[in-house]
Amino acid sequence: MTDSDLVLAERREAVLVLTLNRPERLNAWTDALEDQYFERLSAAEADPEIRAIVVTGAGRGFCAGADLDDLQEVGANADAQSGRVTARPPRSFPYTVRKPLVAAINGAAAGLGLVEAIYCDVRFAVPTAKLTTAFARRGLVAEYGISWLLPRLVGASRALDLLISGRVVLADEAERIGLVDRVVPAQCLLAETVSYALDLARNCSPTSMAEIKGQVHRHLTSSFAEAVADSDRLMLESFRWPDLTEGVRSYRERRAPEFPPLTIGSDPWTSR
Repeated sequence: MTDSDLVLAERREAVLVLTLNRPERLNAWTDALEDQYFERLSAAEADPEIRAIVVTGAGRGFCAGADLDDLQEVGANADAQSGRVTARPPRSFPYTVRKPLVAAINGAAAGLGLVEAIYCDVRFAVPTAKLTTAFARRGLVAEYGISWLLPRLVGASRALDLLISGRVVLADEAERIGLVDRVVPAQCLLAETVSYALDLARNCSPTSMAEIKGQVHRHLTSSFAEAVADSDRLMLESFRWPDLTEGVRSYRERRAPEFPPLTIGSDPWTSR
């Protein structure tokens, strides 16, 4: 397998399906896989024809976390790693993508693999999916912002349980506590996830979705009054968008909307 095969890309109308493709290693994360995944995300972000992205894994797993061979090498060269300068985007890059990311968790999601699933906006999972933070069981800390993200999904107490125990959570419990959003039969996973993403692509304004993502991310750390003020400002801006005109007109004419594509802009998660 070449590096160009580590993340497969398939178009389904306006949805891009990205498949982590190291099935013999349960799609364990490597630098080469990360580089290609980020490249494909960046290209999708810039492509006006793509309006939503689905992320899944090949074979039996979503992503088993960092490849243990790579992890052992990092541990053996920790001093050199701490001084290394890299041009790579931060590991949190997927969290900042403006277009909707939907995870189709088809199996194990562990450590960094679980973090990647949490970076997505919505998570579908098969009943047999096994999710674990794993970090404490490898002698590591809560990495890549999961200590910030997880409490906001499941609450502080449950987040601490999952982080300090590293125990395995099956999909039914994950859905009950809010770690995943929908549990669907394995044979339907990709079809249902893509169907959800296609509904977003066909019927929702790309600009509205990007701005709403920005609002939610910013307002996680703002006061209610700040959130209201920010929303009021954006609401007044949205009154001038062609999206509003098209949204109202298509509804009245009982037809599918034809929203304009998302334009490339500044970081949406910062106040503007």
